[in-house]
Amino acid sequence: MRPPLRFVTKKEALLEEFKGRTNYWLCRPGVTEARDLQVCEATLPPQEGHDFHTHPELEEVIYVLKGEVTQWVEKDSRRLGPGDSAHIPAGVVHATFNESAHDAVILAILSPGSCAGPFAVDMAGEEPWKDLGPRKR
Repeated sequence: MRPPLRFVTKKEALLEEFKGRTNYWLCRPGVTEARDLQVCEATLPPQEGHDFHTHPELEEVIYVLKGEVTQWVEKDSRRLGPGDSAHIPAGVVHATFNESAHDAVILAILSPGSCAGPFAVDMAGEEPWKDLGPRKR
């Protein structure tokens, strides 16, 4: 196991291919010495996203670096572009969709760095979430 990093290049980031997304974990326990912070750069290909879910113990900020996404926080959605962000308190259901023809790149910033329970809980099949989002229109 490599020692925790203080400077992290994209090449050194923890690469994760997950449900059509490419995630680069730039900061989290096991990559850095972080205990209270996680930072992930995620590329969402066209017509892909992260369907409705919640982080029971983690709050999150979604910050758009490139492209556009439709960001849901509970039943409210907004179109976000570069420089726009959304804050999601712990336990709040949310989703991020790239409905465009081009890649979108976001930065997901979560705190704390770890949790006792599950990292994420899928809510896409639950009411009212199963009837929301681009795949349901």
